[in-house]
Amino acid sequence: MFAPAAVAKNPAVHVPPPYFFLFVPFMMLVLGVLLFRKLLWDLADSVDDARDYLLVRRGSIEQRVMLANVMNVSMSQFTNPPRLTLRLRQPGPLGDEIVFIPKAPGLRLNPFRRNEIAEDLLRRVDRARHPSEAAR
Repeated sequence: MFAPAAVAKNPAVHVPPPYFFLFVPFMMLVLGVLLFRKLLWDLADSVDDARDYLLVRRGSIEQRVMLANVMNVSMSQFTNPPRLTLRLRQPGPLGDEIVFIPKAPGLRLNPFRRNEIAEDLLRRVDRARHPSEAAR
């Protein structure tokens, strides 16, 4: 009979949790959503190379990107996995930028070495934009 009355009067039993413990997980959730949005949600599902164009799919949207329509090819160097970004002259259904993760060339001992896929794509884009110079 005396024990329940003592527990009921103990203020430590009825103190609500500090709001700081709710704030930290909420901030972690917000940071996680922002990182996913920046790094993953804009990635293409698949990019197929057809030599003269790239066939890009994201969700149910499919776009044929002619290499002559590519303005810039850039590779993120210090993200893992590296991301390849194509900036387009004229936007299509997927927008003016197409971002994807190219197939890994295998073990890379030198992280500063240029990516072979990005370099090959850059050369082909340049040849597609300037066909008369490529013939020389």
